[in-house]
Amino acid sequence: MYKILVTGSIHEIGLEMLRKEKDIEIQYAPDLPLAEIFKIIAPFHCILTRSETPISKELIDKAPKLKVIARAAVGIGNIDVKYATEKGILVINTPGKNTNSAAELTIGLLLSAMRKIIPAHLHMSELKWDRHSFTGTELLGKTIGIIGLGNVGHRVARYAKAFEMEVLAFDPYIADEVFERHHAKKCSWNELLSSADVITLHVPKTEETTGMIGAEEFSKMKSGVVILNSARGGVIQEKYLLKELNSGKVAAAGIDTWEEEPPRDNPFRKLPQVVMSPHVGASTTEAQIRIAESIANQTPRALRGEVVEYPVNMPSVQVLGSGPVSSYASLAEKLGVFTSQYVEFTPTHLDIKYRGKLAKEDATLLRLCFLKGLLQSHKNYVSYVNADQQAENVGLHIEESEDAGFTDYESALKCTLSGEGREFSIGGVVFSGPHPRITLINSFVCEFEAEGTIMATTNKDRPGMVGILGACLGENGVNIDQFQLARNTRGGEAMSLIRVDDELPDAVVEEIRNKEGITSVIKIVL
Repeated sequence: MYKILVTGSIHEIGLEMLRKEKDIEIQYAPDLPLAEIFKIIAPFHCILTRSETPISKELIDKAPKLKVIARAAVGIGNIDVKYATEKGILVINTPGKNTNSAAELTIGLLLSAMRKIIPAHLHMSELKWDRHSFTGTELLGKTIGIIGLGNVGHRVARYAKAFEMEVLAFDPYIADEVFERHHAKKCSWNELLSSADVITLHVPKTEETTGMIGAEEFSKMKSGVVILNSARGGVIQEKYLLKELNSGKVAAAGIDTWEEEPPRDNPFRKLPQVVMSPHVGASTTEAQIRIAESIANQTPRALRGEVVEYPVNMPSVQVLGSGPVSSYASLAEKLGVFTSQYVEFTPTHLDIKYRGKLAKEDATLLRLCFLKGLLQSHKNYVSYVNADQQAENVGLHIEESEDAGFTDYESALKCTLSGEGREFSIGGVVFSGPHPRITLINSFVCEFEAEGTIMATTNKDRPGMVGILGACLGENGVNIDQFQLARNTRGGEAMSLIRVDDELPDAVVEEIRNKEGITSVIKIVL
């Protein structure tokens, strides 16, 4: 049973989805004080939160069973992702689910600022009527500069076009085609700052973006510019924004996200040209339902070790559909598990060969799956998140190669370990169904189901050896489910893979090991 501590408020739809999972137990404690979380976190496998709970190194260390940190939002600023990665803890979030909500709020802030809606409303609430004090400015024909043309940014571009604004955009991480698709003119950083009547930010908070708008940037802007921040607090240096609002260089501002949340002493509250909101970009019913559904779908899968849509700290892995990589993921991990129990030397080199159609795919996931299985017996927790790092820690050098010309099967995977002057190879194929099969162990060709308890033996290739194996198992009440025999050369060495129905007692393994002609016996559990 997986235990999830929910410390952030999520929509009831998501909670109900989690409660319906038979192997999930949740404790719903939104806004639980941090001191209380420290006291109860130890038995939980997952903490599901929003921005309220700082997931620090100290908190992670208090949770020895923690496998997943789930963020019911796009931001991860409250999570020590680096330390979570070191511990093999998967961090997931829900990007794109509040895209429309954040974009609509941006336009709402813009309209409110340029048409002075907030001061006009306050004026009316005092039973006053002065139409001439609230003359605003139209959006028509104005230039908006969008910093970050991602999920939210490109929707803002679309809405701005509907107001017949000219759209400039700066984003060094996306292709020219994206600018063209969203009818935004790609421009340089300085061009955007100096040309835009409205500047709006839609970037994550990173080392690169923190404080990206400061004194120097304000000095390059037009007099009378409007500034909008519905992205992340801290990407604008608020002390310089306040200075330029007071000087009139910045005519108005719309602020949803803040350097300190909540602001303890908010000097912007005294400025009528500033429209403020308490980080409500995602606060629509529709967005909260999408976020809750996404995190409730992903979290159980993450806990079970399955592939998720939005991993924050996994190496780059494409979202998988029904392609060959997806079907080979389970096999790759089982090949790793088999190898971890079979190999009796310390490997220093791993060569992974992707064959046939598999060679044409992004097979990053298969490397992680194999390593996860291979390193499972090490003392540190190994997951898809830290598999590469753990391999590096144990001194395993990895090489990957493609064999597109391979024709024995449509696709195939082969992994070869070497070290201490020894070598071990294992390969597999997934037939339609899917039916994963082990097809190669060292020089032995086979076709064996990668499942259950298996006895792998090698023996001298001579008459009567199969009978010896069968008789010994039968005498000990062990029933054979599948038997596969292969040999490298006639009269050389033979290998048997024997899957049994139930347990394979160690005493039986030892008895077979002592039989004449048997050269090795290893019990494998997949």
